[in-house]
Amino acid sequence: MEQAQQAAVQWLGISADVWGTWLAALLTLAIFSFLYADNPVYKAAEHLFVGVSAAYGVVITYHDYVMPDIFRPLFRPGEATPPLEHPKYLLIVPLAIGALLLTRFIPKIDYLSRWPIALSMGAAAGLGIPVSVQGYFLEQMSGTMKPLWPIAGQVTPADALNNFLIVLGVICTLSYFYFSLEHKGLLGKASKVGIWFLMVAFGAGFGNTVMARISLLIGRVQFLLYDFWPTLRHPFG
Repeated sequence: MEQAQQAAVQWLGISADVWGTWLAALLTLAIFSFLYADNPVYKAAEHLFVGVSAAYGVVITYHDYVMPDIFRPLFRPGEATPPLEHPKYLLIVPLAIGALLLTRFIPKIDYLSRWPIALSMGAAAGLGIPVSVQGYFLEQMSGTMKPLWPIAGQVTPADALNNFLIVLGVICTLSYFYFSLEHKGLLGKASKVGIWFLMVAFGAGFGNTVMARISLLIGRVQFLLYDFWPTLRHPFG
């Protein structure tokens, strides 16, 4: 059987790398076909991508978390890293909680799956809120507390002007969202300036998003031109 497979490959004269490149190019073109219209070829490539991603995630989770963190310390302590003298029976608790997620497939006791979900959401919120407050809220407040006047050797006139624009943008943007007073007079003018700052921020964010997508498109086009096209012209090397 193995000789037959080798003979078939030799008859075809095409290496596995070339076949892989052709398959990747075929899937790329299948995804690009959505630019014309939604079609079965695009759906097939989309479903294949989702399936492969899910399978890849399961395999990575099994090898990087289940085996080293649960299975070996609990059932094969000698093969754990570092090796253990006795099994870690305390791991039965998170193992049992995780196993409750599978009760979702058993209608009579599917309510048990809510417990690990609630625990996961609570832990994620408890761990994420301090990080978000420190990384976003406090950092952005610190970013607006800058010197507005040049200081010899510390703050250049350009930095002072930049700081002034930041503070002005923050105050005007916040004034736009202040609805306790009617937007007239100074508050109305400040809120209008805040709209300009918001539009600039949204435009910059949208531009970054477009550039990221364009970068992905450039990568796939380069793959088709420099990897796929040469193998298509000379498939036998």
